[in-house]
Amino acid sequence: MNTKKFSFADRLRSFRYAFRGIGYLVSGEHNARIHCFAAILVVVGGFLLNLSAIEWVAVFFAIGFVFSMEAVNSALEAMCDFVSPEHHKTIGRVKDLAAGAVLIAAISAAIIGGIIFFPKIAALV
Repeated sequence: MNTKKFSFADRLRSFRYAFRGIGYLVSGEHNARIHCFAAILVVVGGFLLNLSAIEWVAVFFAIGFVFSMEAVNSALEAMCDFVSPEHHKTIGRVKDLAAGAVLIAAISAAIIGGIIFFPKIAALV
């Protein structure tokens, strides 16, 4: 258990580290940039199609879920590459599992998007 006293300055500093991590994710990971582009398209589409409050909740939860999984995947890959620069079967399995988590999140987000957007688009046609 951490016995260090609470410090508001330390909490603010932790946000700086977290935002730096987001910066690393968006600037250094190609797939994160693809997710950013998709998220922008979805948000613009949501405004154009006038999503309800609950639809926005689902959309932003899905976007956050995908970005969170991408961040965890990127962190695990970086750590694995640092610990074992050479190919190792177990490290490869860890990296594959993390990549699979991102894929599951992306598929879930696409399904959520389909459930929300397809009826609205169909109504326009």
